[in-house]
Amino acid sequence: MIRDRIVQHLARAWRFLLLAAFPLSAVAQIAPLGDLLVVPGSAGLGAMIRSERSAYEGVGYSQDLVPLYLYEGKRFFLHPTRAGLKLSRADRHRVDLFLNYRFEGFPTGPLPASLAGMQARESTTDLGVSYAYRGAWGTLKTEFLHDALDVTKGDELRLGYSYDWNSGRWHLRPTLTLMRRSARLNNYYYGVRAEEATATRPQYMPGVGTDAWLGVYGYYDLSRGWRLLGGLGTTLPDSRVRASPIVRDGNRPTLFLGAAYDFGSYHRALFEESEPLIVKLLYGKSTDCNLINTMTLRCTSVATADNTRIAGIELGKPFITRVHGWPLDFVGYLSLLQHDERGLQDNSLQINAYMKAYYYGFPWSERVKTRLGFGVGVSYAERVPYVEARDLSGRGDNTSRLLNYLDPTIDVSVGDLIGAHSLKETYWGFGVSHRSGVFGSSRLLGNVNGGSNYIYSYVEWKMQ
Repeated sequence: MIRDRIVQHLARAWRFLLLAAFPLSAVAQIAPLGDLLVVPGSAGLGAMIRSERSAYEGVGYSQDLVPLYLYEGKRFFLHPTRAGLKLSRADRHRVDLFLNYRFEGFPTGPLPASLAGMQARESTTDLGVSYAYRGAWGTLKTEFLHDALDVTKGDELRLGYSYDWNSGRWHLRPTLTLMRRSARLNNYYYGVRAEEATATRPQYMPGVGTDAWLGVYGYYDLSRGWRLLGGLGTTLPDSRVRASPIVRDGNRPTLFLGAAYDFGSYHRALFEESEPLIVKLLYGKSTDCNLINTMTLRCTSVATADNTRIAGIELGKPFITRVHGWPLDFVGYLSLLQHDERGLQDNSLQINAYMKAYYYGFPWSERVKTRLGFGVGVSYAERVPYVEARDLSGRGDNTSRLLNYLDPTIDVSVGDLIGAHSLKETYWGFGVSHRSGVFGSSRLLGNVNGGSNYIYSYVEWKMQ
């Protein structure tokens, strides 16, 4: 019995880590934008509007806001659809082990008649390995993906070619990718099971098939860091998939338009070993105040009916200090929070990854250094926090474990306050831990219109 509980906890932790590590894009076709935006030792933040024709009959086009969180380190990378490790990277050869988010599946919201009465097809996570060879004539890339969560139990083998074309501020990448999909993968998403068959929807299983993706990606340098980016292309499904009674015949065109800021391409390498590690401990309570009212101090009450709380630890590294000589720093954080749900539901964990800007150019900062901070990133909760489930389900809205994350703070130097030079880089302050779904505009974030706010106090210091 004890062994079974241990196995259950290990399986639960494995699923949590898989889902939390990488789910940063709505569709696989965005993947090539990752290494278009960042170079080794760089990071970026941005957003993109995606318009795509659904594969399913009666659904039409969908438009989504896709947040972009990007990082390219020496061994670890974070691209729009995946995160992973670089097992080998030479000038011409690169081998990656990665987790990839597959956002195929039924649309959110009311289902069309073609899908009514069918069991929902869910998105999943693939574990994959890839090899890329880069030459003057272009890049060849092959990768193998397998469903890591046993949702589809399917596999996919991809073979792609791309060519980088640069002219002034323009950077374009035409791409062709062939995707050999297993029978389990195609049958799960585009098949009709015997118990789902009707007079107008016969039983059907497409089996093994080969899809193709043809398109072009690119960006335009607006300034030192800011880039306009986008892509245009189409998916050509296998004929056996197009023959499914739930699939609309024809190709699936896709358009991406957005912008991003690259923090590192024009600066020194990020996360240098000489930079100190930042440690932050925090504790807070839920509030019914919205984010704007809390930031402007018009509402700061933590007297709520549920009285739920958070406690956590954050680790950070400076990205850029004194940008262009201004009193402005950028810091990257990874945090782990524990939700104390006060018996209203099981306690759970939350992982946040975000970049944060600190401004400290106040007239009194020479005497008492004061920082205003604002962080932007992504948050993944092991369980939807109670306050979110209560508010959103009460309105009949969606909930999601994956949401956008904001972290506004204000703090002061403890060393300056008490006259201890050794504590000058130790800060005490207040902040708001905010999860939101970007007003229901992002399918990636579950089309959530709402979220949660926790007002917290904290202490932060640098490990010298």
